[in-house]
Amino acid sequence: MTAKDILGNSEYLAISYGGYRAKTRDVQPTIPEIKDDLKILYAMGIKFLRTYNVQLEQASNILKAITELGKEDSNFEMYVMLGAWIDCLNAWTEKMPNHNVESPDNDAEISRAVALANAYPDIVKVLAVGNEAMVKWATSYYVQPNIILKWVNYLQDLKKNNQLPKDLWITSSDDFASWGGGEETYHCKDLENLIEAVDYISMHSYPYHNTHYNPEFWDVPKAHKGAPSATKIEMAMERALRFSQEQFKGVENYMKSLGIDKPIHIGETGWASVSNGFYGKNGSKATDEYKQGLFYKLMRNWTNRAGISCFYFEAFNEQWKDQHNPSGSENHFGLFKINGEAKYPIWNLVDKGIFEGLTRNGNPITKTYNGNKEELMPHVLVPPTKR
Repeated sequence: MTAKDILGNSEYLAISYGGYRAKTRDVQPTIPEIKDDLKILYAMGIKFLRTYNVQLEQASNILKAITELGKEDSNFEMYVMLGAWIDCLNAWTEKMPNHNVESPDNDAEISRAVALANAYPDIVKVLAVGNEAMVKWATSYYVQPNIILKWVNYLQDLKKNNQLPKDLWITSSDDFASWGGGEETYHCKDLENLIEAVDYISMHSYPYHNTHYNPEFWDVPKAHKGAPSATKIEMAMERALRFSQEQFKGVENYMKSLGIDKPIHIGETGWASVSNGFYGKNGSKATDEYKQGLFYKLMRNWTNRAGISCFYFEAFNEQWKDQHNPSGSENHFGLFKINGEAKYPIWNLVDKGIFEGLTRNGNPITKTYNGNKEELMPHVLVPPTKR
C-alpha cells in the first residue's frame, strides 16, 4: 500500500494521534500504552495516523508499537503520516521571533524524520514538513513559504536519489489560508512553487474556532429565531460543514488557477467538547459533545463520499496542551477522554461491541454520561441569534 492507494480511501480512516496522558510531554506515552490505543483505533476502522514532530520519543514509539502489533496479528494494518516540526529563529524564546529565518533545529528534525521514514518504509507513507508553520497567526514560530519549500525540495531530491522510498509522499500540513484558499496576502511565488513541489496539499479547516473569530456562518439567522432548539443546532452544524467545504473549494480554486491539479486532503479538523473560553457558555456556545458528534458524522460522511482523507483531530484528549486550564478547549478535542470513556460521537461504536476486551489506562471503554442522551442534552447550548 502506498500513500496514493491509502489517501482518499474510506476503508483507511485517518486521525491525529498523540497518546499523551500527563499534563506534560516530559511524560512520554509508553509502547504498551500506545499499543492499547492503536487497538482501540483499529477497531474503529482507523488505519492512518498523523503525528507532529520527531523531537520526542512518541513518534518512534508509535512506529515500534505498530511493528509489534503487526507481528502479533498478521491482519493488523496501520500507517503513519510522519510530521517534522518546523520553527523560525528564536521561536518559543524570550527573543523576538524572526519569521524570515529558520531555526537551526530544523535541520536535525528533518534528519530524524528521514531516518524514521527509511527505517519504517512499510509504515511511514507521508512525510509532512511543518504543522501550521506558514499561517501568520502562529506568531510564536511561523516561517515564510520559502523555508517550507526548501525542505520539501530537499526531500523530493532524496527520493530521486534513492535516499528515501520512491512512493513516500511529501507535503506540508497547514491552514487553508496558508495554501492560498483565503486572503490574497498569502499568494506569492514561493507558495506557487510549493504547491508544485508537494505530492498533495494537506489543509486544515476549523469552523469550531471560527464560531468566535468569524461567526457570520454560526449565529442563528433571525428568520430561524422561532425554530426548535434542536433544529437551530443541527442547522448551525450543517453551516459549519459548508464553511469547511468552502475553504476546501477555495484552496482547490487557487491551486487550479495556477494550472496545477493534484490531490487535496484535510490534515486537520475537529470540534472540542469542553470550553471555558471563547467557545463556551460565555462565548459562541459552540462547545459540547452533542455538537462534536454532529460535526464528526457530517465531516466523515462528506469526506468519505468525496474521496478525501480527513485526519480528524483528535483521537484522545490530551491535557498537556493547556495544562494550567483544565477546562480549556485545547484539552478536549478527543473522541475519547483520557480515562477511555467514549464521547457522544462514537457511542454507537460502543453499542456495537467493537471495543470488547480493549482498555485504556486499564479501564474498559464505556460511554460518557452513562450513555444517556437525556443527561447530555442539558449541557448543549443553542448558538446565539443574529442581532
